[in-house]
Amino acid sequence: MKKVVNVLSVTGFMFFGAIQSTFAQEVASEESRTFHQELKLRFIEGSPGFMGIVLVALILGLAIAIERIIYLNMASTNTKKLVASVDDALSSGGVEAAKEVCRNSKGPVASIFYQGLDRVDSEGVEAAEKAVVSYGGVQMGLLEKNISWLSLFIALAPMLGFMGTVIGMIDAFDRIAVANDISPAVVAGGIKVALLTTVFGLIVAIILQIFYNYIVSKIDSIVNNMEDSSIQLIDLLVKYKK
Repeated sequence: MKKVVNVLSVTGFMFFGAIQSTFAQEVASEESRTFHQELKLRFIEGSPGFMGIVLVALILGLAIAIERIIYLNMASTNTKKLVASVDDALSSGGVEAAKEVCRNSKGPVASIFYQGLDRVDSEGVEAAEKAVVSYGGVQMGLLEKNISWLSLFIALAPMLGFMGTVIGMIDAFDRIAVANDISPAVVAGGIKVALLTTVFGLIVAIILQIFYNYIVSKIDSIVNNMEDSSIQLIDLLVKYKK
């Protein structure tokens, strides 16, 4: 997690540096600007200080999302193969052989299986079932770790954008009061800042929402596999104990 945050932080600082460079040499005409140059220009026009807060929300949200995706991909297991291996191990070498299979397998399903197998000989099938259920809850908590922070940044980004909108409108009305005139030239600057901050806030929220939905669907898939495999393990233990 720390490595991901560090990489994205460096990327953010490089982006800020590029923005300052663009601000210092704004020589390209509107026709010759690339998408990247246009994005940096709009970022500057929306007030770098305020837009920087939205960018920080994006960087931190992406750090959490990427860390979760890596963790969930590593937690994914071929449960059918694992159940078959445990079944073969129970038939040929007993509980210890099955525990060895789980020790050599990665992912939360193998950890849950190990907890159940560790108790079946000494405490019986019912105790093994309780251990599987309890440890399944622990593994689910690990899968959902930091997800609440990601949902916070999804909600925070558009709120920050709307705050920029309000600030921009206040600035526009201040200019009207000072100039005692409602001409477009007087209010255009404040309204432009207002619209740009809203747009960037919504873009950040959309990007993070896509990652969030993918992560939630991945967690649901892993949890379903965990529950299905746990039922199969209990069936195997009941058959083994007969």
